[in-house]
Amino acid sequence: MPELTIQIGGRGFEVSCQEGEEVFLQSAAKMLDDEAQVLSDQIGRMPESRMLLMAGLMLADKAAATEDKINALESKLAEAEIELQNLRNRPQPEPERIEVAVVPPSVTDTLAELAARAEALASVVEERSAG
Repeated sequence: MPELTIQIGGRGFEVSCQEGEEVFLQSAAKMLDDEAQVLSDQIGRMPESRMLLMAGLMLADKAAATEDKINALESKLAEAEIELQNLRNRPQPEPERIEVAVVPPSVTDTLAELAARAEALASVVEERSAG
């Protein structure tokens, strides 16, 4: 079982941990040391047991606040998942019917005849103006 020396509040502590857990222990010790440093900066030197107790309580407070946030987010996520499922299960809306006007062939023929007459008139005007 590996033994490490961790620093908390400027003091060294010998601790043991499971094989492969050294990095996690050092990370946890750093978090505790950061809190102890805040206490030390605010209050100054204090007995070791009090420093560790206060730093632990500060971390527990942060952990509780984080748990509250996680619970609130999990609740929001569950509501969103239910809403998404309800939307997925809702029947598809009826397709919207759009009517498109159809031009009768007689109108198309009349327009073609008018276009031909306009072109013929344009040719006559062009010939008279050129001549």
